[in-house]
Amino acid sequence: MYPTLYHAIQDIFGLEISILKIANTFGLFVALSFLAANYIMTLELKRKEKEGILTPIANKIIVGKSLPASDFIINTLIGFIFGFKFIPLFFNNEIINSGVQQYIFSLKGSWVGGIILAGLFFYLKKRENDKQKLHEPIEKEIIIHPWQHMGYFTLVAAIAGILGAKVFHWLEYWEDFVKYPVENIFSASGLTFFGGLICGGAGVLWAAQKKGIGVKNMLDVGAPAMMLAYGVGRIGCHLSGDGDWGIVNNHPKPNILGFLPDWFWAYNYPNNVAGICDPTNGNSPCNFSSTPYLLQNVYPTPLWEAIAAIMLFFVLWFLRKKVKTAGVMFGLYMIFAAIERFFIEKIRVNSTYSFMGIHPTQAEVISVILFFSGILLIVFSLKSFYKKTQENSD
Repeated sequence: MYPTLYHAIQDIFGLEISILKIANTFGLFVALSFLAANYIMTLELKRKEKEGILTPIANKIIVGKSLPASDFIINTLIGFIFGFKFIPLFFNNEIINSGVQQYIFSLKGSWVGGIILAGLFFYLKKRENDKQKLHEPIEKEIIIHPWQHMGYFTLVAAIAGILGAKVFHWLEYWEDFVKYPVENIFSASGLTFFGGLICGGAGVLWAAQKKGIGVKNMLDVGAPAMMLAYGVGRIGCHLSGDGDWGIVNNHPKPNILGFLPDWFWAYNYPNNVAGICDPTNGNSPCNFSSTPYLLQNVYPTPLWEAIAAIMLFFVLWFLRKKVKTAGVMFGLYMIFAAIERFFIEKIRVNSTYSFMGIHPTQAEVISVILFFSGILLIVFSLKSFYKKTQENSD
């Protein structure tokens, strides 16, 4: 496994580049998942505009006006944070070797580096302001296309999604959160997919409405993109070994999978970033430093989910031009995502709830809700479409 790019480059090319220890593999694939979603949604927004489903908006702006003070403050703060936290990473190997994530979420840093970069970022913003400033500002009308908002939508999705993923993780492991609240809040680990999906999606819908894009159209635009993003993110889970694996798998590999390597069926996740060697959560005490791998093979569920999600993305991508009713595409996405996650939960490691004699996981509960919500969305979308069609024909 490759918890960081350092481990990947070392294993593949035999090179040891210490600075690459700051590049977390899981974080890299999360970033790639956002980029993939951004690209697919941009294509879909352009297509819908070309087909006349979405329209550009004329907006008046003032050219040559001085930038607001908030721009200078934000830019200076960003410079300080980068200098305070990231400059030491290039000069202090001890930080890299002892754990970058712990350092990032601590109060340690370089005040000198922070002040230097704060000053530099302030100067760059002032230079930008001086270059665009006019003696007499003028009003100008520009055309803004729906796809040009994607940078804003992605930023909102990232912030809301990460916050949602953290909150849902705390709810899923509530006893641990109550016991160690500070550690959980400032931990770089502990993210729940459905929390990121729900909160990130809600954030994008809110942002889209502000920009004049209808909810159903935005949902449909996001359907294939979200499925692809999930698949890419799960690749990161598998390669880094973040603990999202399945239960212990002692079953022999089925003959039908004989052409595949053994690790596709059962894997021990060596050097996993979770630092776990006991897949049974305490039944077989072990020391990760001496046995940096799972003592028993488990189902590599992140890999299976990545494959399933990418295949479902191609299904949705194929259907996107054929489905003409707004809302149906996202309904299909909800159904596909719910089925995939519900069944994979049967062999995943997760905490469970106790409810009327049954013990579902958080993901199973949300999967059931997603499944029936998807059906309802499709039914109501079709009814609304047919009703509008009849009214137009009358």
